[in-house]
Amino acid sequence: MTTADFNEVLEAHYERLRRFVRSRVSNPEEADDLVQEICLRAVSRLDTLRDEARAESWLYQIARNAIVDHYRRARLESALPEDLVDSEAYAHYDSPNLADCLPGLLDGLPESDREALRLTAIDGMKQRELAERLGLSLSGAKSRVQRARNRLRTMIVSCCHLEMDTLGGIINIQPVDGWPPGQCGPGCSSC
Repeated sequence: MTTADFNEVLEAHYERLRRFVRSRVSNPEEADDLVQEICLRAVSRLDTLRDEARAESWLYQIARNAIVDHYRRARLESALPEDLVDSEAYAHYDSPNLADCLPGLLDGLPESDREALRLTAIDGMKQRELAERLGLSLSGAKSRVQRARNRLRTMIVSCCHLEMDTLGGIINIQPVDGWPPGQCGPGCSSC
């Protein structure tokens, strides 16, 4: 389809396309701007139109995608509420340190799991490098790291009740009922 032929399709469907966009975008000026953007996208992507008989549905698919993009942009650009808690306040909050428990918990893991976590999580080694170092396939190394993380998570949950804030920070650590305080592992002083 030539650009001239497609311009005829656009002229024939312009008002209907405009109503379609306006029914989905509440601000009329933004809707009109979006219709113009849709027309420009369509003309610039005319080479992707495979079936000229389906030009109208192709145009409306571009319109739907442009509307989705419009709302994504609007969501990203929207201002945060003024009463939102300042995240810097959390930086000064003296939260319990689960890191104090980790050495003892890591000691409770099998050597292969402990090594996989130490090399990837602490030393920052990529899993591909871990695979080469341990003589494993990449999927084998990924499985080992994931298994070690799951075992560590299970150990933490079995001895500690973690209370999290809305940002995912730990605000309180308590021993699980029946678990003696400080017994997560040697040196654990958090709970």
